Amino acid sequence: ARLLAISKEGVLSLSLDEMRAMQAHFAAPAVRDARRQAGLPSEPTNVELEIIAQTWSEHCKHKIFSAAIDYYEDSKPLRKIKSLFKEFIQAATVAVRAQKGAADLCLSVFTDNAGVVRFTDASAVCFKVETHNSPSALDPYGGALTGIVGVNRDSFATGLGCRLIANTDVFCFASPFYEGEIPPRILHPRRIFEGVREGVEHGGNKSGIPTVNGSLVFDDRFLGKPLVYCGTLGLMPLTLNGRPAWEKSARVGDHILMVGGRIGKDGIHGATFSSEPLHEGSPATAVQIGDPITQKRMTDFLLSARDRGLYSSITDNGAGGLSSSIGEMARDTNGAEVHLERAPLKYHGLQPWEIFVSEAQERMTLAVPPHLVKPFCELARKFNVEATDLGLFTDSGNLNVLFNGRTIASLSMDFLHDGLPRLQLTARWQTPAAPAAGALNSHDVKADILALLGRLNICSKEYVVRQYDHEVQGGSVVKPLCGARSDGPSDAAVFCPELGELKGLVVSHGIAPRYSDLDAAAMAQCALDEAVRNAVCAGADPASMAALDNFCWCDPVASPENPDGEHKLAQLVRAAAALHDLCIAYGIPLISGKDSMKNDYRIGSITISIPPTLLVSLLATMPDARRALTMDFKKSGNRIYLIGITARHLGASEYAQHLQIKETSVPRLLDAALTRQCYQALYKAAQGGLVRACHDCSDGGLAIALTEMCFSGEVGAEISCGAAPTAGSLTDTEILFSETPGRIIAEVEPDHEAAFIALFKDLPCRLIGATAAGETITIRGCAKTELASFSRIDAKAAWKRTLDF
Repeated sequence: ARLLAISKEGVLSLSLDEMRAMQAHFAAPAVRDARRQAGLPSEPTNVELEIIAQTWSEHCKHKIFSAAIDYYEDSKPLRKIKSLFKEFIQAATVAVRAQKGAADLCLSVFTDNAGVVRFTDASAVCFKVETHNSPSALDPYGGALTGIVGVNRDSFATGLGCRLIANTDVFCFASPFYEGEIPPRILHPRRIFEGVREGVEHGGNKSGIPTVNGSLVFDDRFLGKPLVYCGTLGLMPLTLNGRPAWEKSARVGDHILMVGGRIGKDGIHGATFSSEPLHEGSPATAVQIGDPITQKRMTDFLLSARDRGLYSSITDNGAGGLSSSIGEMARDTNGAEVHLERAPLKYHGLQPWEIFVSEAQERMTLAVPPHLVKPFCELARKFNVEATDLGLFTDSGNLNVLFNGRTIASLSMDFLHDGLPRLQLTARWQTPAAPAAGALNSHDVKADILALLGRLNICSKEYVVRQYDHEVQGGSVVKPLCGARSDGPSDAAVFCPELGELKGLVVSHGIAPRYSDLDAAAMAQCALDEAVRNAVCAGADPASMAALDNFCWCDPVASPENPDGEHKLAQLVRAAAALHDLCIAYGIPLISGKDSMKNDYRIGSITISIPPTLLVSLLATMPDARRALTMDFKKSGNRIYLIGITARHLGASEYAQHLQIKETSVPRLLDAALTRQCYQALYKAAQGGLVRACHDCSDGGLAIALTEMCFSGEVGAEISCGAAPTAGSLTDTEILFSETPGRIIAEVEPDHEAAFIALFKDLPCRLIGATAAGETITIRGCAKTELASFSRIDAKAAWKRTLDF
């Protein structure tokens, strides 16, 4: 009980097994003797306690993804999982890279701050997406600001450093119009919405990095904790000063240099408080205070230092501050000696442990060879950046921390990084009841389409998009908004990071948390397919794709406070397995990722858990960005084709939620191999100039995708449901509003129709109608009768009205 009290009172977020492992370590005779010789007490000092807590935190160690799991399905033991990460995430990448052989573009995966893939013969691209959920719940502006500048540092400090070229962001909130009672310590969703929006805006815009891709997702279960995903891409040369730019390593004798902002009391316990549910004791001081201007000066300086070969290795001061950055880099040499009194502070009064674990922003730690310390510091002064020599990397086997000449921490590197006891967990999945039977038919298709357009997960997000600079750096090709009036919803971003070169980068994402209510495996599958589908719609080469996984989960560890933990863990197992299988089927490696496992709110009798959520972010290339596609119809008289098979997939759909229909036919991919062939054919069509516009069918299905293409391009259309490729016999309603993944609408000019059809021979691709002059959108049913006829102008007004703040 006392051990657990120490963990709780100190915001250490360590379990009883972990506290006992620490207790046993410090009780070992050899450890006691070594501590006595170093002038340390037998009990851990507060500095050591904090170092271990942040190093062992869920945030840093990903304990659940590394746990041993007994997985049961319908009460029967199905398999023993040694590690979700190794068996599903890493294994998928290993398999895909083996498939690709010489065509493999991966350079660095799962070993650094971000994943790195080859871009051109002379350059590489790195990509990382992080979350800042817990800080944003307590301080939306500060939490989100440090989320975006923090992931900037993650990508920047990959390899020997890179030039930051683009940001992405995805936010998950409760409804900004929420009218229910707000539980203690929770801010109103509208306030979180505005604070997060502004925080990421200030962090990105002031750093001179374009925000090229993102989305908003709404579900009232995000009331307890919002999800704030921030991502950054960087460009680096393949070689720097005769060595691969994506590789780095500290060396024995290198000096430990901290550069950038000073240390304060902000960001203390950031790693540990993010590793537990939000509760009455969650400290607001865990939220960092960011300053993007200081960070911009620092990154400019470090790019110059990188090009001059002035350091051996670099990493960011993120979760855990100096404790984390030095502790991780010291693994290269097996030891470090830190003189903490040298650290520059924002103000007096910080305790040594606070200095070492503070996550105060805009800081990097570097390994600098002794003979380069002077030129490194001289260059820092020219850029008006503070650089401080804190000690040395050693091969002593220990992380030694001193303050004014006195040792205040001495921890074995082996114990610090490998002494964490492994979690032993159980997951139990109960197969839900069979899908609801009976055909569905809309009573009023026009009214349903107009209502769906105004729903929060479908409506225009222009109000938010306009706050972000997507033009800075000058490489933008396909922007977040497109169409005749530049206000249509782009599927993906396309930009040229190397000005003067035509090769383009395509960035997209997929996210579908509401499907988890029925099956998290289908949710994960749909998230990856949506990311792929969006990128293909913009003209991306399917063979060039690489993905990132960001799992945000409700607490999957069973306890008296969390009685359904085994079910939540089973959802996680199923999602990871589905992602693994589809990555292999599509030939897409996972190059980086992050998990956030305690997205719950628990105060008093109130528990609010987020829906299990997977964000898949995707990076791809296209050889010539002039071939990029947008989703808006271009002119009247063109043919409209539907690619992909539609099934009766209305479970957890926007249509079902709008009409409050209890439907269990969750959207899932029907045939991965066939869908991949469709995407490859569409890429060939785009490269051949055979397609004028493409748009994926996702939230709201075919009806919403068609309507968006019409009002974005200011073109009318007439389609027939009966022409759509379907799995079995479907009603008009099921064809129009199903959210089956793998489907795309394509606009083809009559002169190119024959060549387009030839590419899709034996694939599910059918002519469903044509674009038309004027403003009318007409939809006919399978029986050729008119189901709906409405104005694209009225549809656009309904789409824009909801978030027109």
